Amino acid sequence: MPRGIPNAKKDDFGMRYTSFHVPLTANPKLTASNYLKNDSQTVWARNAARASKSRLAEDLSLVTPEGRRGAKVLVVHPGSRWLRVGRASDVVPVAVPHVIARRVRNPPATPPVPVRNIVRPRRRRGEPESADVRKEDEYSVTVASDDPVEGKIAAITTSLRDRMRFYKLRVVPNASRVATTFNEQMKGEETINPEIVMQDVPEDEILVGKRVFELSDPAHLDGYAVRWPIYAGRFNTRDYASHQNMLSDLEEIWRTVIRDTLKVEPKSFKEYSIVLVIPDLWDRFYVRELVNMLLISMGFKQVVCQQESLAATYGAGISNACVIDLGAVKTSVACVDDGLVLFDTRMSLSIGGDDVTEFLAILLDRISFPYEEMDLTRMHDWLIMEDLKRRICTLEESDVALNLYDFWVRHPHKHPVKYGLRAYDEVILAPMVIFEPRVVRFDQKREGLRPGSHPDVTDEVMEFVQDQLTHAMMISTQHLMPQATPVPLTSPPSISVSGAVTPQPIEAGGTSTKANEEKERSVAASDISKKSESQTEVIDIDAVDIEKLASTQTPSQSQSVTSEPPTQSQQGQSLQQTPTPNGQITTAVEETPVPAGKSIFASGPPKFIGGYSIDVPFEASKLPLDVAIFNSARAAGGDDRIRKYLQAVLIVGGCALTPGMAHALESRLQAIATPLVPDMGKVQIIPPPKDVDPRMLIWKGAAVLGKMDAVSDLWLTAADWQLFGMRGLKERCFYL
Repeated sequence: MPRGIPNAKKDDFGMRYTSFHVPLTANPKLTASNYLKNDSQTVWARNAARASKSRLAEDLSLVTPEGRRGAKVLVVHPGSRWLRVGRASDVVPVAVPHVIARRVRNPPATPPVPVRNIVRPRRRRGEPESADVRKEDEYSVTVASDDPVEGKIAAITTSLRDRMRFYKLRVVPNASRVATTFNEQMKGEETINPEIVMQDVPEDEILVGKRVFELSDPAHLDGYAVRWPIYAGRFNTRDYASHQNMLSDLEEIWRTVIRDTLKVEPKSFKEYSIVLVIPDLWDRFYVRELVNMLLISMGFKQVVCQQESLAATYGAGISNACVIDLGAVKTSVACVDDGLVLFDTRMSLSIGGDDVTEFLAILLDRISFPYEEMDLTRMHDWLIMEDLKRRICTLEESDVALNLYDFWVRHPHKHPVKYGLRAYDEVILAPMVIFEPRVVRFDQKREGLRPGSHPDVTDEVMEFVQDQLTHAMMISTQHLMPQATPVPLTSPPSISVSGAVTPQPIEAGGTSTKANEEKERSVAASDISKKSESQTEVIDIDAVDIEKLASTQTPSQSQSVTSEPPTQSQQGQSLQQTPTPNGQITTAVEETPVPAGKSIFASGPPKFIGGYSIDVPFEASKLPLDVAIFNSARAAGGDDRIRKYLQAVLIVGGCALTPGMAHALESRLQAIATPLVPDMGKVQIIPPPKDVDPRMLIWKGAAVLGKMDAVSDLWLTAADWQLFGMRGLKERCFYL
């Protein structure tokens, strides 16, 4: 062996499960070198130095209006229904429907799948709800049918009547029958306008944005396939069989919108930078593919990623807030503290404005909606119901009355038709689904969706569980977690709570019992074989509901157990937990031997993310909005943090435009927080800045970031992306 080369020894701490060659030990003669021993010698520092010099030269040469700060920065906010894009120097962005239609020849395009995210009642159209009986209590709600869906709608109506009773508002007797009679007699009036030009069927191969709505209903009759590439902050894998087809459609939409609306040609993309807005609960595959598309496929100069909640605080001009983004498909909740989104407070609810639209159509059909041909699978009928939702829906209880509305039915190649409509409490029951999501079919929403990438095909060495599993979700699903089996004692221990009801056992993995029931059950482990409504696997153990949790539809759900789920270190211990009046739990531990290699749970290997026996993110997505906000604030810390964030609640998104949304959310949060948080003040909803649309607030906050000098340290260039990949994005975005 030549001199100067040390003997190659086996490395006990190397990467044994890879083919990477472990380098030899460094030569002691070279230890005095200063190579890569300070930050100024890294690639990032050299690129930043070159960028600062070039930026200084550009600033000195700016003499035209086109050289305004942010004129060369494009802000892109992709959503499930809308794509908002514009220059950072613009006042408002351009909002375009995030949809594309491609001509299909062989095989022909298939008809669209019916929308069925809300349960349908069995009662036929226009059938009366109940007999005309004089009620002693005008606020009572009766159900004449045994249909469970009618029972769920009656429960939402009961919640509305309770609020009307509290505000001393009168209820119109027999209002549904009066509205049904009026709507049955209403006929449409066709308006023949000679100025209306009957458009021909488009002949282009690709249609983007509003041009898609020029097609007939359904669009497959014209030989087109209509697809929406984004769904709930991720790729819409339900409508695409190929991942590359999905990215191709997405790139075509963005390239066309930027070229047609912003007048930026593709050959000039290399001169523009991109601020990409991503969800709070982002998917690494989603972010990686979008960044690769922008830098490599489309050829932009550089890119920076920004989370939605943080951008919303920039747009509102505040530093601390609990941000609620009410989107079309999902609702995200997160707390922002001094320019940082708190990881443990992030939640995503599977409910949004599309559910309100669909529920409104079902409620109006129960009172004989005048437009009998309504079909939500057709794009133009969906737009009609969206327009009705924006004009008539409200959350103000004082607006509930037998009001008269009108709407227009516009279809391509046809003259518009005007209808009249009379409705009562349907206008407020539809948006109340956000707080009472008992009619939403959550399992249906994720049917057909599949992971964007295979878990075994990744460039990540570690599994980032914290990306999709947060402490707020754990708090929300604590009552569904299986508990450890207590060891039988000679005398059964009695659990007593001062000032509270006696705890009662429930089936493990199931939902908690009602707050007013007092039952005592002793179920043998061999007899537990049922599954709960949440489709979780029942564990053969007995569990004790510590704090007598209520169902997810009531505000008392916020009193979830604050103790952490059983960890591996707690296995083999029998726990006797006794809650105290101040909410703390005292635990008595007895060591019991556990066989090696075995667990005290009989559920077998973990099936879901984080190693839990239930799908925590999916179960947490079923929460009502007010309960989710409170649990998100709880995950931030103690009572001081809860008071801090509940007194600074910021609502953005399309549903924030619903009249009365701020008061409805404020009153419900106040009812939850006051008995649970000491010295709780008044819950405050922060209004958006004057003359700012809540739908544009996130985009405006991202535009503020694009014009800041501090963003120069966050840019990721195409050269850095090709050299480092996702690692380069981690170095630039500290929250990845």
